Amino acid sequence: MLLHQGRFVRPSTAQRTLALLEALAQEPDLSQSVLGERTGLSPATVNAYLRDLQERGLIDARPVNGKSFRYEPTPAGEETRRALLGDYCAEVVRGYTAIKALVRAKLARLEAAGRTRLALWGASETCEVVLAALGSTGLTVLALLDSDPAKHGGALGGRPILPPEVLPGLRCDAVVVTSFGRGDDIEARLRAMPGAAGLEVVRL
Repeated sequence: MLLHQGRFVRPSTAQRTLALLEALAQEPDLSQSVLGERTGLSPATVNAYLRDLQERGLIDARPVNGKSFRYEPTPAGEETRRALLGDYCAEVVRGYTAIKALVRAKLARLEAAGRTRLALWGASETCEVVLAALGSTGLTVLALLDSDPAKHGGALGGRPILPPEVLPGLRCDAVVVTSFGRGDDIEARLRAMPGAAGLEVVRL
């Protein structure tokens, strides 16, 4: 799914165009309703974009029967798809790089203070970003913790996910809370945990 609808990132015309061309490059026989489901666009939006893509010579609409069409990207459409996909990937990578730099900046003071042995609490997408960001620092991740028993025994980034109860035996210097949604609950549990007194807690 190439379209992201959120508070800070909203689909652009170029992103909608890419989503449709990408879907049609994989399956030209998709109906407009299925295209809408695959891309998250309304039927009216799909119809308007398909007409525009036809007018620009990026797709050919070939009748299949009296009610449906096969929407096939033209060579120009394939060239446009590749160019848009390259731009999209480059933009996503730039955003990912910026987030990693932000994480490193937030945790730099730990390294400067010699607090280099960390536990990460919250096995989520954010945790994956933190792991990637710490790869080029002098900080060491001793364990990934999570409050959800269903995650225990699983892995994230090639590291096992452990229950929080192991924390007192880790001899770490700080705990980085890598969950935004449950950060308050995690911090409260940390503060009340026997054997965790004196541990620095870092919120992103």
